[in-house]
Amino acid sequence: MSARSAKTKGHRASPRQAGDTLLVELLTEELPPKALQRLAEAFAAAVMEGLGRNALLRADSTQQVFATPRRLAVLATGVLGRQPDRVVERRGPSVSAGYDPSGKPTAALSGFAKSCGVDPGSLERHSGEKGEYFVYRSKQKGEPLARHLAAIVETSLKKLPVAKLMRWGSGEVEFVRPVHGLVMMHGARVVAGRVFGLRSGNVTAGHRFLSRGELTIPHAGRYADTLRRRGHVIASFAERRSEIEHKLRAAAGKIRKGTLVLGADGTMVQFPGHEWGFAAEEVIRNNAELLNEVAALVEWPAIYAGQFDPDFLSVPIPCLALSMQHHQRYFPLVHEQAAGGMLPRFLVVSNMETRAPRHIIHGNERVLRARLSDARFFYEQDRKTRLEDRVPKLAGVVYQNKLGSQLERVHRLEKLAGEIAGRLGMPDSDRCDVERAAHLCKADLLTEMVGEFPELQGYMGADYARHDGESASIEQAIRGHYAPRFSGDRLPSTPAGVCLALADKLDTLVGIYGVGLVPTGDKDPFGLRRQALGIVRILVERSLALDLGELLMLARGYFDPNVISEGVVQDLHGFLLERLKPYLRDKGFLPDEIDAVLSLGLTHLDQVMPRLEALQAFRRLPEAEALASANKRIRNILRQAGGGLAGRVEAGLLTESAEQRLAQQMGSLRLEVEDLIGHGAFTEALKRLAGLRTVVDEFFDQVMVMAEDVRVRDNRLALLNELSSLFLGAADISKLQVRQQV
Repeated sequence: MSARSAKTKGHRASPRQAGDTLLVELLTEELPPKALQRLAEAFAAAVMEGLGRNALLRADSTQQVFATPRRLAVLATGVLGRQPDRVVERRGPSVSAGYDPSGKPTAALSGFAKSCGVDPGSLERHSGEKGEYFVYRSKQKGEPLARHLAAIVETSLKKLPVAKLMRWGSGEVEFVRPVHGLVMMHGARVVAGRVFGLRSGNVTAGHRFLSRGELTIPHAGRYADTLRRRGHVIASFAERRSEIEHKLRAAAGKIRKGTLVLGADGTMVQFPGHEWGFAAEEVIRNNAELLNEVAALVEWPAIYAGQFDPDFLSVPIPCLALSMQHHQRYFPLVHEQAAGGMLPRFLVVSNMETRAPRHIIHGNERVLRARLSDARFFYEQDRKTRLEDRVPKLAGVVYQNKLGSQLERVHRLEKLAGEIAGRLGMPDSDRCDVERAAHLCKADLLTEMVGEFPELQGYMGADYARHDGESASIEQAIRGHYAPRFSGDRLPSTPAGVCLALADKLDTLVGIYGVGLVPTGDKDPFGLRRQALGIVRILVERSLALDLGELLMLARGYFDPNVISEGVVQDLHGFLLERLKPYLRDKGFLPDEIDAVLSLGLTHLDQVMPRLEALQAFRRLPEAEALASANKRIRNILRQAGGGLAGRVEAGLLTESAEQRLAQQMGSLRLEVEDLIGHGAFTEALKRLAGLRTVVDEFFDQVMVMAEDVRVRDNRLALLNELSSLFLGAADISKLQVRQQV
């Protein structure tokens, strides 16, 4: 609210009392693009925390984060110009320690009163958990925003997650990049202060080339608008990213089909001459990180389309795409209708908007041609040497200093993958393909292409295997043995690929974890969490009847026992189940449902999903809640009795009609339920068991389990133990929580 409007209609709160918009901007040299978004969010959060800690925020205050290659900024609404007055309380000594036996103040009380500037008699008394104590209260006048803001900003900057700091000039200041300007404004007023030796002001810089001169910000709330209109800068990272994506879609939609593209079989395909109509997911597909990176490199994005010689399409598309994405930050154009083919076109995000972009486009085309020429050279050179001939040279490539070379690893993979294939009942011919794929799968580590682009491991091995005349099964197994490479990635597409992928991940987990390189916090340099999730997904989604514990033992057996820790199998079993829990939550299962199944200690993960689905179906039955409560009661009774009895139920000791009916119905159901569970029909088994609700209720209503007669009591405990075991065949329903009725 302006001073002019405050004069109308009586007294109104001033901006200092009611709060106004605060702007803090730091002008720097080009910030690291991959860290920009994280730095901006951390800076804004730290500034807001500092303002709140100093009682300078209203309850309804909000923040807006800004980040461009040359600035970090935060806009906070509802920031007070002065702290509210507040009562400060200081706690003194206990009353019992405040006076001596003669009634005179002790040294402790006198010293406390003197430090407060008052007489001991004016101190208040308060009671707490540990007795009565003296208290001094004083009213502290609120301090202005300018008294604290610079310190809040400097402290926030020093807290940022920066790996390496720089110094510049002759000063001792350190930051991720040299800092050249500071804006601190509260409404239309500059908040005086110094940060990193810079005096605050209301002047910022626009686009390096498209803006003319410095920009004066008239009001903190007009920051983004001023930069956009007068400075050719989109200050919001999110807005800039959204605009880039929109412009990429539009540019891709104008590219026509009348272009030669490479089909899946390696031949050139001609499409009719009308617009491709690229969907957004096709333009941006697999390029989310690149989109974030280019948004962190430009302030005023413009999109231009370039092209390259179609002859380069003889190189595998992943090689071309990575050359464009990683080296040049271009967006390649791939279309699903082209059977995985690529257009000899690309889109570039520029920081210069011009009506005559010819020189920009031609310059980028010239640079890309050199990159693609390198890729083609690497590809052609690599194909001159067979994968088979590269394998012995893996002896010179260290896998891990305690685990030997990549060749030793290959030998382990051949045995482990072949064993997995055998356990899955694959024919001998298919098992031979698995072992052959394992033999060749790491050979591409020695190729020029993988040396240039490590991300192409597996892809290039598959391509070179096809060129060498290996079978399609071997080629696909090599291609898929790293899968899934990331969250949401596809699983290996063939049985041979599944065997090799499992072997590769098991070997990595057992080896790396077994030598003590366990993930801690956010540090997981060998990607063990990703490898574990990959194993979980393959076993669950491919419904493989493999025992996880046996697989881990098998993998451990191929290592030197003196190198791998003894407890690695048990530790990894728990580690894998911890990866399984969030995966199942993402599938829509509730935590108590997951606990009810995983608490059974399953080692066959292919049974997890069917059991959870059965549990969800059971939970919808009207009998479910009562039976879950009954099972809780049974587990408590058995626990108090020392875990229940292993003996069989003796019919002659069943004296009460309610326990006789329960035993009779359990007896008639037992074989049927066990057969259903044995065949994986968990849903049907739980539905059958739901029919026991009436007799279970009657049992607990009419029968005293802990009878005085020891034989009768033990017999009833055995009956409950058998009932509990029937349910545990599917899930521990005692873990289910009562769901609130809406």
